[in-house]
Amino acid sequence: MSTIFTKIINNEIPSYKIAEDENFIAFLDAMPLVKGHALVVPKKEVDLIFDLDSEEYKNLWEFAQKVAKNLKKAIPCIRVGVAVVGLEVPHAHIHLIPLNKMEDMNFKNERLKLTNEEYKEIQNSIINS
Repeated sequence: MSTIFTKIINNEIPSYKIAEDENFIAFLDAMPLVKGHALVVPKKEVDLIFDLDSEEYKNLWEFAQKVAKNLKKAIPCIRVGVAVVGLEVPHAHIHLIPLNKMEDMNFKNERLKLTNEEYKEIQNSIINS
């Protein structure tokens, strides 16, 4: 079953990629909680993060760590929060969310509506960190 993330991985639909290697991709969330909210996704189509084999799981978190460090350099925040929810898209993924207060990570919050220019600015600042 092809997910929206698989379509992003295959460049069938556009995204604001901020990192990629042969096994993983990171891109800005299309419905962010805060500026810089990113998703880290294995290219292998797996529904549940705990269904990844141990090596893939470890490598996913190492990739996420690199992305989070660049995110922290690019986006003014106290820290980068991490969430694994997985209810909206049946493809394993990690949310990386720049935090300045606890409420920044509340998934019940209204999502930001950013312009294409704002996304590109955020994307470039993360890539160039």
